[in-house]
Amino acid sequence: MELLARPRRNRRTESVRSLVRETVLSAGDLIYPLFLQEGDEETPIASMPGCTRWSLGGLVKEAVEAYELGVPAVVLFPKVPDELKTSGAEEAWNPEGLIPRAVRALKAACPRLAVLTDIALDPYNSDGHDGLVSEDGRILNDETVEVLCRQALCHARAGADIVAPSDMMDGRVAALREALDGEGFTDVGILSYAAKYASAYYGPFRGALDSAPKAGDKKTYQMDPANVREAIREAELDEAEGADMLMVKPAGAYLDIIAVLRARTMLPLAAYQVSGEYLMIKSAAQAGWVNEEQVVMESLMAIKRAGADMILTYFAKSVAARLRGC
Repeated sequence: MELLARPRRNRRTESVRSLVRETVLSAGDLIYPLFLQEGDEETPIASMPGCTRWSLGGLVKEAVEAYELGVPAVVLFPKVPDELKTSGAEEAWNPEGLIPRAVRALKAACPRLAVLTDIALDPYNSDGHDGLVSEDGRILNDETVEVLCRQALCHARAGADIVAPSDMMDGRVAALREALDGEGFTDVGILSYAAKYASAYYGPFRGALDSAPKAGDKKTYQMDPANVREAIREAELDEAEGADMLMVKPAGAYLDIIAVLRARTMLPLAAYQVSGEYLMIKSAAQAGWVNEEQVVMESLMAIKRAGADMILTYFAKSVAARLRGC
């Protein structure tokens, strides 16, 4: 055959493939979600094999190890004791609560580690919802935003670098920015869950924190998986309200949303490879049906290729070790 163009020439060896590779994944792209609980013991999470609810000391050790492998940031999720859960979610802004203590411990042990905190009420709310619930079962938007501001200020006072509102209440980014700036926390960033879908992929996470809704679902505030234009609208509103970064959640089934938002915003864009995505890979690998390392790397590369600047993934530490050759 007399061919002028032979694209396979650029795929002939690993060295050549490396030269022409369009997307590069590094440990510096990753954010490590970590679960924590009260007490001195660690608890393996049955719904997420390989993940742990850490004690405070174990959390610090795990986060520092990840940082030393090149992972620059962690995001924290607490398992709050049932006796501290209330309909008003008061524990969410307790300055001696689990998250503020964890933030202080992490910043003391590893000052350069970026510490992100989740801003939402479901771990603290006896109703299991991200917002306050009325007597007739409605999620109260404006009243919830007031509580979220107290929570964000509590975390900022403890030393959080970035607060990440995952609640999907209307107007919360503007309110958080005003509250943070009003108390002098102008350097605390906001990573907004701009496009958080009402997804079936969250199931294992809710098992990890025992934070499933006690009644109803989250479809009145999380987004319909059928919608794209709604994601654009949500992202544009959050950007206008002062978000420093935007997020798409979940990641793998919403690569099109990542790509659409990447084309429409200059803000850094995050994507969350959620618990259901993690569990599917783990389960298939444990059954011997797929190669875990290869599928993990391919899935993360796809998220990066779609346009994400940073990826929240439970594989962060193991991927960082792999990239370093450990």
